[in-house]
Amino acid sequence: MDERDLITIERALLAARQAVAGFTPGEIESVLKTGGDPLTEADLAVNEVLRSILPQPGEGWLSEETADDSARLECRRVWVVDPIDGTREFIQGIPEWCISIGLVEDGQAVAGGILNPVTDELIVGALGYGVTLNGSSVIMRMRSDLRGALVLASRSEVKRGEWSPFFKEPISIRNVGSVAYKLGLVAAGLADGTWTLVPKHEWDVAAGAALVRAGGGVIMNPDGTPAVFNQPNPKLTGFIAVGSGLADQTMELIQRVRRES
Repeated sequence: MDERDLITIERALLAARQAVAGFTPGEIESVLKTGGDPLTEADLAVNEVLRSILPQPGEGWLSEETADDSARLECRRVWVVDPIDGTREFIQGIPEWCISIGLVEDGQAVAGGILNPVTDELIVGALGYGVTLNGSSVIMRMRSDLRGALVLASRSEVKRGEWSPFFKEPISIRNVGSVAYKLGLVAAGLADGTWTLVPKHEWDVAAGAALVRAGGGVIMNPDGTPAVFNQPNPKLTGFIAVGSGLADQTMELIQRVRRES
């Protein structure tokens, strides 16, 4: 990838902002897709805009709102997008959703961008170029002690009780909706980490994974292996995303919680 990809990502996000501007969060109808996930006209409108801008000849495409095409597996470069990550929050009018664009090269998330139109946060970054928030360079929090760290948790996972063991630990936990938005906040230095121990689709994670890597952080599978994208089954077993100084402590904490559960 090169700087032109960052320009393309930002241009696509701003075009998507225009597409979603005609819909009002909290006042939009939805239907349920197979599997129970909600879908709105806004998801489809943004998907169309992103697809018209991002993939070039020879590049693959993976989106939550497009039928998967196995031809992407033959492509070195693949755009992995979620037109609206956090559709439930969008429908409920909770300002924790975003438009998410990730660029994957040879299975690695190398560039990404997320835009939360409600909070007006545009986070873009790539390996070798760092991360920007609304055009200004930002850095990740580089603490070395997990105690007192701000960790972003999934609203739905907290509701299901999956974070109960972590609430007993000396960390600060804040519930946030969208997966991609949480990862973007970590990459922008607005939180120390986020993780999930349940499977997530690649389109939920790719953009944020690229941003965390661009910011000098670590993103890995719950077992500590590297996160790889553009897989035949585009789903991760979960992920851990933290500053590099917290990686070992976070792994130790998660392994201990899993043993004791």
